[in-house]
Amino acid sequence: MKQYGVKNIRNIAIAGHAGSGKTSLAEALLFKAGAADRLGKITDGNTVCDYDPEEVKRKASMNTSLASFEYSGIKINLLDTPGLFDFAGGVYEGISAADTVMIAVSAKSGVKEGAQKAFELAGQLSKPKMFVVTKVDDQDANFYNTLTELKTKFGPAVCPVSVPVIKDSKVVSFINLIEMKAYVYDSKGAASETEMPNAEISEKMEYRLDGLVAAISEAVAETDEDLMEKFFEGEPFTKEELAEGINKGISKGIITPVVCCSSTTLAGIDMLLKEIGLLLPAPCDGSPVKGEDGSGGAAEVSYTESGAFSGFVFKTIADPFVGKMSFIKVVSGELKQNTECGNPSAGAAEKIGKLYTLCGKKQTEVPSAGAGDIVVAVKINANTGDTLCDASRAIKFDKIEFPRPCYGMAIHAKSQGDEAKIGTGVQRLLEEDKTLSYSLDTITKEQVLTGLGEQHLESAVNKLKSKFGADVNLTEPKIAYRETIRKKVTAEGKHKKQTGGHGQYGHVKIEFEPCVSDELVFEEKVFGGAVPRNYFPAVEKGLQECTRKGVLAGCPVTGLKAILIDGSYHPVDSSEMAFKMAASIAYREGLKQADPAILEPIGKLLVTAPDEHTGDIMGDLNKRRGRVLGMNPVKGGLTEIEAEVPMREMQSFTMLLRQITRGMGYFTLDYLRYEQLPANLVPEVISSIDSGNE
Repeated sequence: MKQYGVKNIRNIAIAGHAGSGKTSLAEALLFKAGAADRLGKITDGNTVCDYDPEEVKRKASMNTSLASFEYSGIKINLLDTPGLFDFAGGVYEGISAADTVMIAVSAKSGVKEGAQKAFELAGQLSKPKMFVVTKVDDQDANFYNTLTELKTKFGPAVCPVSVPVIKDSKVVSFINLIEMKAYVYDSKGAASETEMPNAEISEKMEYRLDGLVAAISEAVAETDEDLMEKFFEGEPFTKEELAEGINKGISKGIITPVVCCSSTTLAGIDMLLKEIGLLLPAPCDGSPVKGEDGSGGAAEVSYTESGAFSGFVFKTIADPFVGKMSFIKVVSGELKQNTECGNPSAGAAEKIGKLYTLCGKKQTEVPSAGAGDIVVAVKINANTGDTLCDASRAIKFDKIEFPRPCYGMAIHAKSQGDEAKIGTGVQRLLEEDKTLSYSLDTITKEQVLTGLGEQHLESAVNKLKSKFGADVNLTEPKIAYRETIRKKVTAEGKHKKQTGGHGQYGHVKIEFEPCVSDELVFEEKVFGGAVPRNYFPAVEKGLQECTRKGVLAGCPVTGLKAILIDGSYHPVDSSEMAFKMAASIAYREGLKQADPAILEPIGKLLVTAPDEHTGDIMGDLNKRRGRVLGMNPVKGGLTEIEAEVPMREMQSFTMLLRQITRGMGYFTLDYLRYEQLPANLVPEVISSIDSGNE
């Protein structure tokens, strides 16, 4: 594949709701452009973009895949993103690297939540947008109802540029509103021009076309003063003026074009390919990439072929055979293979070896990549979000802000031999997927893998097994309970043992009382040398070891103050070990008398959800023993709910929130403090901990 100039490159992320036809649309574009020799089907598991074994098995996209191809003098880099909410990280990767977001909307099911989220994310990242209405020829499809819904939800910027002609509930032709020509398609998707529709086909068609053309003309007029003047004078725009105006309007965000097609029959796909080159902006037409320079000041870099090289890694694949594959978008200059560049994000140099362009899993080696292009480097150390640049121009681009992982499960090796593989495998997965996190709970001793949902973690576990040979089970993570005391007591501990030689003797009297501290607070108030000073550390150490387990459920003890007030010793038989044992005896006796209690972790919850669902969410939080502290309005018809909730009640909240809000809600949950567990739950917790320790 030859190298293209920045004006002849189009980087397009295909996004939308699961089942809206994104991958099928990518497949149709590749086949029609001649980049694929057959039209793959998701049901057959032979599509170009869904090539991962997990995607073939689930018949759904789970990763963002790159498919680069050439068409009519333009290089098109398609980024097919997942539609399932569990794999939203791939959407963030694809949209961050794209110059246009092509949002697929099914003419059967209409505008779903995945399309809304893709539209909002594209807006947040200042990316031009385009709607593609798919499945227009399916039974029960209704393009014009879908178009009305798009206008209602996304405003007057929505502007159709191709529409179907429907007769007797069937699509008979497609109209290109820029050319004002109608086309019919044969069984192989080949187009031939036909007459524009008349009253025999549809009484409303002529009236509808007039309205659509007027809407396009008005939108185009807003992009240029000369065009506005021509519009007011009532002169029709030429094809070239319409195309140029729509191109400017897309770049400015004041026009969101709508096209229609069928990915199965290929009807309308040729029009979409032409519109990609004609209407969609090149990288150099978009906003500069923001970051900071070598001194930490704000900086911007435009997509330009001149100047020093700079680019950023937007995606990483951990391949056990090929090695780490880093997807790089070049911003300025040129990236060449077998060269060295800097990585300011990591503070290190990177040796660039071979470079590849991808079409699904097919790799084609290229000598270099210019500004605006996307290329893959193998076996470099850079991670997702890192900046690569020439040493002569230090720049660090802003990192991608991914959704925070919110659904955690404990992972356990199925066999002892897999323990060593888990750490290595998880580390590679974390490099690949920034919406995964991994932690070791120091209290429960569990390894916890956290992601965006059940399917996300199941996929990660399957990758651990297939890629890195680590076979694990997922279980609900244990809650890190603690214990404390609620009243002041005095306890005595005496350890006395006589053996053949020296005996063992240690005797202490200790006051235990509640305090505000996570760690044991130890003091001594011994008078008259009842316990020699050199044994104080042994007493403290004995108590420290004891606080690892409480007397109710064996949980670590917190909020405990111990004051050594008296005791006795033997000049021959006393030892540090004896005083440690005496302290542990006093600890056990004292805590039983000090009204012990179990503490549970409380989290600070921030839930953002559509206004109409706040009542259902607050009702659910009340069932989870949560305390709602307040509600704050957020732009876009959303409300943020602030609450404090017990962590033990929140395991299923991720799925329930997704169910209530249809995927539009999200939340963060952070540890806040410990509080006393209600008395009615204490037996259940003790029983669960005891059974878990068996």
